[in-house]
Amino acid sequence: MSEEALLSAYTTMRKKLLHIASRFLTDDDEADDALQEAFCRLWPHRNKIKTIEEATAITTTTLRNISIDKHRRQKIQTQPINEEHDQTEENNTIEHEELFKEVEEIIEQELTPLQQHILKRKEYQGETLEQIAKELGMQPTAVRMQLSRARKKIKECYQKRNPQ
Repeated sequence: MSEEALLSAYTTMRKKLLHIASRFLTDDDEADDALQEAFCRLWPHRNKIKTIEEATAITTTTLRNISIDKHRRQKIQTQPINEEHDQTEENNTIEHEELFKEVEEIIEQELTPLQQHILKRKEYQGETLEQIAKELGMQPTAVRMQLSRARKKIKECYQKRNPQ
């Protein structure tokens, strides 16, 4: 891929990629840094990348991993001021991670492969319904319906596992 094409793709993807980084990092500057680092890692391999979709996939994965690493480092470097507050925050983090694992388990066990694919592209990679529909050769309304059914199934399964 030419330098100009890669820079154009980066400019087009920037907002979506910042959204992905901000899911892991609370500071906008940290998200910007993570995005820049991901692009810098991609740049030496620009001649091996053939399509914008490939560049998007590689950058998204790299950015996600960098953001997770930065988030982990932030947690390690933070010194608790108040042990009571720290324990509450730690408990919330553990609960959040357990909830996330449970929802991922439901996704893997209960959804069809198509629903899993659409959900992951929409929620994890931040793609639009139109982009997903184009990739799958479907109508955007059909993608929206599959996404709606997937979310409904996740909600139902979660409520069955965790009655209030």
